[in-house]
Amino acid sequence: MWNLIKPSPRNLRVWQVGVLVVVFGFWHVMTKPGLLPNFIFENDQQAAFFFGEPLKIFGRIWNWFFVAADIYQHLWITLVETLLAFGIGTVFGLAMGLWLALSPMAAAILDPYIKAANSMPRVILAPIFAVWFGLGIASKVALGVTLVFFIVFFNVYQGVKEVSPVVLANARMLGASQKQLLRHVYLPSAMSWVFSSLHTSVGLAFVGAVVGEYLGSARGVGYLILQAEGSFDINTVMAGILVLTAFALVLDALVGVIEKKLMKWQPKSGETEKL
Repeated sequence: MWNLIKPSPRNLRVWQVGVLVVVFGFWHVMTKPGLLPNFIFENDQQAAFFFGEPLKIFGRIWNWFFVAADIYQHLWITLVETLLAFGIGTVFGLAMGLWLALSPMAAAILDPYIKAANSMPRVILAPIFAVWFGLGIASKVALGVTLVFFIVFFNVYQGVKEVSPVVLANARMLGASQKQLLRHVYLPSAMSWVFSSLHTSVGLAFVGAVVGEYLGSARGVGYLILQAEGSFDINTVMAGILVLTAFALVLDALVGVIEKKLMKWQPKSGETEKL
């Protein structure tokens, strides 16, 4: 039996920040002229060309936000696309998951079509959505919805299916109606699965927005990254990636806050172990 000691929140943050510092420190040292190129690259500039230089990357981010302050319009567009895709995909996934989990006949009929749609590489739909909805926000949101929907759908479907038959039987014996079963039994059972899927869906919503901006857009962080790639500006590319990653983590943290508020009834892992 492993005797695992859970670190305190303060120590945990220190370790997390320490890992980040080590990663960027290693990155900085490896892209400095005269070290890594001696072993791998032919000259001193190739390492920085392929991997970028952290100090220049952070300088670019600083310029975007505080000097030129020209990233806000692009970031706003990407965030709007991401939030719309995340919200719409979550609502449709939740509704469809509940419906098919509670309708065995409909689930049996639609099962092969759902599996076929899920197995499709949905990124290839981006050009089709661009033709259907144009190069505005709608095409990016549509792509993001297809990425978020299936993650939420399958988790909700499985969460409802995992409801204990004993709990259902007891609730029915107490006279619970279908609406009461849905509210007090099915939804609480599915919520933990839903939030588990939402943490994954945040990143996929960003993927949908950025890929859509790659294919055709005049604004957005994906557009900035595409322009930088066209001029082989690896520092700007890395800066855009770091900005998107940071905001994805912020959205994921917001999902975590909402999860804690809505899932207060769920016992923590330490409490279940004591039981």
